[in-house]
Amino acid sequence: MKILVVADEQEMSLEAARIIGALVRTKPDAVLGLPTGSTPLGTYGELARMHHEENLDFSRVRTINLDEYIGLSDDHPQSYRAFMRKHLFDHINIDENNTHIPNGMAEDVEEECRRYDAIFYRYGRTDLQLIGIGVNAHIAFNEPADCFTPDTHIAELTESTIDANQRNFDHRDEVPRTAISVGMRGIMSTRHLVLIACGEGKAEAVAKSCFGPVTPRVPGSLIQLHPYVTVIADEAAMSLCPVFFSA
Repeated sequence: MKILVVADEQEMSLEAARIIGALVRTKPDAVLGLPTGSTPLGTYGELARMHHEENLDFSRVRTINLDEYIGLSDDHPQSYRAFMRKHLFDHINIDENNTHIPNGMAEDVEEECRRYDAIFYRYGRTDLQLIGIGVNAHIAFNEPADCFTPDTHIAELTESTIDANQRNFDHRDEVPRTAISVGMRGIMSTRHLVLIACGEGKAEAVAKSCFGPVTPRVPGSLIQLHPYVTVIADEAAMSLCPVFFSA
């Protein structure tokens, strides 16, 4: 595991974008696993800048997003498809046919989960998987549980996750309670796993995920078993990690 301790959120975003940009330049048809949420916003903004100012070409890139709310259509302003269009896809030259996000309006959600797993099987695996981490150490919508869920599945959101996502909705009761989420096997199958985190609110989750026991009660802890992980976190997010104090 490689850990990059950076000064702040801006530097975290720049470092993550540099890694992704370097991959896209060396492998123009790279498969990227992408998250939503507030943490990757700076990274997506920098990738858009690199496209416009440095001719970073996304025309052959394929993307696989981690999750989508059940019950929200693609054009719902709080859907993750809308999020990705607003913050990345509409600002780069990506072919939207090469972007994959679960269908939150699927009539048969279990079948949609199987369809989504088939995308991973078709590509083999992602070349790079970017992930954030929740305050309870959830990855995508893989919440703390008694066992790791390997495949794409229907996820019941915890109260802490609903609280965190409430900021995107007018009222708490508008936040969906379920989502389609890629499982840990899909996430861990990537060639390069890149975890980004910032703020002291993520410090406990980062410390447990990087240095604690590997347990499904801390979903992020599974990253310790991946052969190629880069953690990019600011000083606040790293403040409870032993490596931070020994630096």
